[in-house]
Amino acid sequence: MTPVLELRGITKRFPGVLANDHIDLTLEPGEIHALLGENGAGKTTLMNILYGLYKQDEGEIVVRGKPIQVASPNDAIQAGIGMVHQHFMLIPVFTVTENVMLGYEDVRMGDFLDRQSAAAKIRQISELYKLEVNPDDYIRDLPVGVQQRVEIIKLLYRSADILILDEPTAVLTPQEADELFKIMHSLVSQGKSIIFITHKLREVMDVADCITVIRRGKVIGTTTPAEANQVKLAEMMVGRAVQLELDKKPPNVGEPVLQVQNLMVLGERGQVAVNDVSFDVRAGEVLGVAGVQGNGQTELVEALTGMRPSFSGKVSLLGADITRATPRQVTERQAAHVPEDRQRDGLVLAFPITDNLVLNTYYQPPFTKNAVLQEEAIYRNAEKLIQEFDIRAPGALVPAGSLSGGNQQKVIVAREFSRPIRLLVASQPTRGLDVGSVEYIHNRMLEKRDQGCAVLLVSSELDEIMELSDRIAVMYRGKIIAILPAEQATKEEVGLIMAGIHPSRAEMRDAAQPVKRIEI
Repeated sequence: MTPVLELRGITKRFPGVLANDHIDLTLEPGEIHALLGENGAGKTTLMNILYGLYKQDEGEIVVRGKPIQVASPNDAIQAGIGMVHQHFMLIPVFTVTENVMLGYEDVRMGDFLDRQSAAAKIRQISELYKLEVNPDDYIRDLPVGVQQRVEIIKLLYRSADILILDEPTAVLTPQEADELFKIMHSLVSQGKSIIFITHKLREVMDVADCITVIRRGKVIGTTTPAEANQVKLAEMMVGRAVQLELDKKPPNVGEPVLQVQNLMVLGERGQVAVNDVSFDVRAGEVLGVAGVQGNGQTELVEALTGMRPSFSGKVSLLGADITRATPRQVTERQAAHVPEDRQRDGLVLAFPITDNLVLNTYYQPPFTKNAVLQEEAIYRNAEKLIQEFDIRAPGALVPAGSLSGGNQQKVIVAREFSRPIRLLVASQPTRGLDVGSVEYIHNRMLEKRDQGCAVLLVSSELDEIMELSDRIAVMYRGKIIAILPAEQATKEEVGLIMAGIHPSRAEMRDAAQPVKRIEI
């Protein structure tokens, strides 16, 4: 059977970087082919070449046995190739129909958009592939998982049968990821072929038919889930043995560092997003906040870090009231923050790496002297942190926006972890990171905890919560409805509470509180 796609000897060079080094890849009909690699390995660059966003320096693209030239995304679409990017290309104030039609408009009576026919086609596609999307909904009102389905519908609307999904689960909850996998299987059962770019080993083992591993721009090998395991794949990705299970010491818990009392926070539209929440985080412990995305975690973190005003309640850091403090005031009280949205809240994308690594300390010595920035000190700091945190970049002066998503996250982590801190608020700290980087950041978080730092971890990755936490707080509809000692909690129990389902036992024990009945 003729492959639907072959990449032969694809090579791409950027100044100072060989991004793709004579890469070969074959995609068979009806196959989910996982492209696995660490951050900066060249996965997205390769797919951008296939989709016409970059032009290869060497090599050829063959579709259904015929070499083709792909000079633009329009060429790729004409060849039946579509791509869902890691950061969605949707216009929030447009409806689903308007977003899907954009650039591929149907018209009637001369100049009028035929929204009705487009919506009917979207409904047909949605039903055929079990995508469950309403054509009349506005993008701004849709959860992230449904927005991703809209991106997939855009490709199917254009008759794509080779689908590229670039890090499709990076912004999804575990439940949304499971739904995506069902959709992927539905797509291949209808004759589509999928290239699935990821670095999550469990997902590869669960969903892929074939796996190609890339490291530093080269193909390391091609295998299948039946022939490999997570340990082998991790070693192929990183080039060394990777510790997949954390070596976690018992906590040495001290006094409360962060105290939250009866906190209420409003959402963007004035609704109650955080409802009468109380908890504390103590020195030397990790308190993990688990919950399905959209249950108030984002608003909680923003209120704690000065990014959103609280409606009522009190927040104390090391005994000082920070309820109405600014982000700078919170930072100056030895708090660090890894934000949920790295591009919106963590970086200035147009600034070089050097400046991004001192965004919250640039006005302090040694980076400023007599109100003048000390460029040499800022550059030396960047060189040190780039090496220490393995940030893959051509140089310290390139814009942060030019880095891969994972390397952007590393810039934020390097900035926040490299100064003395007493509180670390980490929201989705490993989102978009490969297995080697996840291992490194998890170990650094535990290192901070063992040094007496209080760590508040907010993550939609339940495995991450279970591995790192000493106590687990579960948020549901804006409330913390349970706080469990991690050593007594099970994944199944926490998952049930996250879904708002009463667990099998009626009573739970907060590590710092007497037994109490929880009613959901």
